[in-house]
Amino acid sequence: MEAVVTVPGAEPWSAVGRGRRGQVGVVVIHGFMGSPRVTRPLGQRLASAGYTVEVPLLPGHGTHHRDLGGTRYRDWYDHLSRIVDHLHARCTAVVLVGHSVGGTLALDLATRDPDRVAGVVTVNAMITAPTGLLARALPALQFVVPYVPRWVLGVPADDIARPGVEEGAYRVVASRSGRSIVRELPRIRSQLLDLTQPLLVVRSTVDHVVPPTDADELTALVGSGDIRELVCEHSYHVVMLDHDAPRVEEAVLAFLRDATGR
Repeated sequence: MEAVVTVPGAEPWSAVGRGRRGQVGVVVIHGFMGSPRVTRPLGQRLASAGYTVEVPLLPGHGTHHRDLGGTRYRDWYDHLSRIVDHLHARCTAVVLVGHSVGGTLALDLATRDPDRVAGVVTVNAMITAPTGLLARALPALQFVVPYVPRWVLGVPADDIARPGVEEGAYRVVASRSGRSIVRELPRIRSQLLDLTQPLLVVRSTVDHVVPPTDADELTALVGSGDIRELVCEHSYHVVMLDHDAPRVEEAVLAFLRDATGR
């Protein structure tokens, strides 16, 4: 029996497209400990332009941090892969848009299964392991302390420049789930040269969760000959709920038009 979504606004969301753009499926993927509360506004904007859109809720998210503790990176990757399969049954092209670890997942799937992904958009994606002292201790910590407050690991919640805006993410990190991401990062980085699809990299100049230098490394490592960048100077990590959200939406729409011809 699946856990009941308890975080307000965390429910998955989808829309069937219309016209030629309806043949393009877009998956907008939230990050670790987050939910569609962050990704739905962008998904709704894309749907209003006619695209077929899926805004999934990854396993273990949107309920309670203990549910997250029972999931690992592989569970989230498999969930995303099934959604892409579902879209391919009714769309001629699929584009992945991922925020934070959602961007990590998008890069991973696009490099492992390039025939199924026509383009990738990353928004403050993580591709390097956290460097803080306690974050580096996570491999040992996971066996001693299964759940750790975010602030202890130096991972702030609601990293948003706009006052009064909350992302609704978990305040507690599931140690083993977090460690499962870190273990995959070297493999994902080693695959990035295989990413030859069009790529849009959205980055914030100030990000207290993922170092902005991750975007530099990403653009240096991928094999794509079609790389675009959008720099957001007025937003922090959760840029889709921040001051630059309208610019991100327009940049993604322009990217979709060029990458898919629709």
